[in-house]
Amino acid sequence: MTQATLRSTPLVLALLAAGAIGGAGVEALEVRAHAAPVPMTAPAAAGAPAASTATMPDFPHITELYGPAVVNISVTGTEKTAMQIGPEAFNGDPFEFFRHFQQNQGRMVPHEVPMHGMGSGFIVSPDGIIMTNAHVVKDATEVTVKLTDRREFRAKVLGADPKTDIAVLKINAKDLPVVKLGKASDLRTGEWVLAIGSPFGFENTVTAGVVSAKGRSLPDDSAVPFIQTDVAVNPGNSGGPLFNSRGEVVGINSQIYSRSGGYQGVSFAIPIDIASRVKDQILATGKVEHARLGVVVQEVNQTLADSFKLDRPDGALVASVEKASPAAKAGLQPGDVILKANGQNIVASGDLPAVIAQSKPGDRIPLEIWRQGGNVELTAQLANANEKVAKADSGSDKASQGGKLGLALRPLEPDEARQAGLSGGLVVQDVSGPAERAGVQPGDVVLAVNGTPARSIEQVRSLVAKAHKSVALLVQRGDNKIFVPVRIG
Repeated sequence: MTQATLRSTPLVLALLAAGAIGGAGVEALEVRAHAAPVPMTAPAAAGAPAASTATMPDFPHITELYGPAVVNISVTGTEKTAMQIGPEAFNGDPFEFFRHFQQNQGRMVPHEVPMHGMGSGFIVSPDGIIMTNAHVVKDATEVTVKLTDRREFRAKVLGADPKTDIAVLKINAKDLPVVKLGKASDLRTGEWVLAIGSPFGFENTVTAGVVSAKGRSLPDDSAVPFIQTDVAVNPGNSGGPLFNSRGEVVGINSQIYSRSGGYQGVSFAIPIDIASRVKDQILATGKVEHARLGVVVQEVNQTLADSFKLDRPDGALVASVEKASPAAKAGLQPGDVILKANGQNIVASGDLPAVIAQSKPGDRIPLEIWRQGGNVELTAQLANANEKVAKADSGSDKASQGGKLGLALRPLEPDEARQAGLSGGLVVQDVSGPAERAGVQPGDVVLAVNGTPARSIEQVRSLVAKAHKSVALLVQRGDNKIFVPVRIG
């Protein structure tokens, strides 16, 4: 699935494992006193009956009960970096340095440097099965787990899945304390949650907050529907548990948005439902298989909704379909808007990869789509994401033109069509007016209008003439295909 990219802004997406310990400085942390929690009472209107009293969750009890199952993880290893080697690396021998310089022509050369990092995790089995983030143990040659009773164990990495950022470790111990797993699907926005971890190496630090949102899609090529919270998590919290008010683990703290690299009120956790499925696969087979539908989707904004005659800007708009993929075999086409998948409403485009991530290869999932002003029901049998992926097919390999759009088009020459892998099309020679404001560029190949393959300039004029507020152009630019909404009303 495509993901939006971050703009040129100092706001960055940060993984929460602490970086190299070496000579790194420690960021100053401001310590503030907090009043003891008091019961919260909703204000009552004049003359109304007294409102019921809602109390804070018993966080001390949760911490006492499940805190011992939260562990500190430290890793050592090596990572490759590029560096310019000076004469001092050759014991001051200028001739040896000169020969090295000539051989590498002054280029930066790969060099392995020691790596030290830390993170958090939690015990899910009394015999030493631990869950954490994959990025915590990435490139590690040695993993050490420290319990709250100060015992330390060398851990074996049973498996790691970078796609979901989940790893499973094993230590040789018995009768260990364990956490209780809950369901992230039962979480409600505004619900209290608690995190335990080792931010900046401060072991078993407890922080609390609320669920800010669910099903967040992040621009990191991940299909995980993240839980967003305002719980204070920082580097070192990564891999630690997120508890609900009943003391059940509902997520694994993984990432933050930050301008400084530290907590700024926006943190993200991997739902435990997804993490548990990954854990079960690793324990059973040592590897993880992900399902694949085989489409590239984009968001439906109001302009696109108007173009496709949708009541609301909901759904995932199919921009391209991989050849011979489950989507292609099911009959999905570019221009389709997926409204439901496996019985779940698709409101934003990020909802679709979340549904696929919760499925297995071979699963048959029903799809409700919007096509040409009406509902169509299809069924797709998901494939294995590890299988070879075929080149995406637009399915709408013709082109268009319209006076109201501000486009000057010409037919695609046969050699151009062969080179682009298209059966036809119209090339944008010049652009102005509404199309230019929408982002269409000279050199783009327009393939369809409002999901209808366009076979001639006259046909496109007719399609544009019938549109009222806007049209959606399927455009190929280089190897990418995307729908561009153009307002004409």
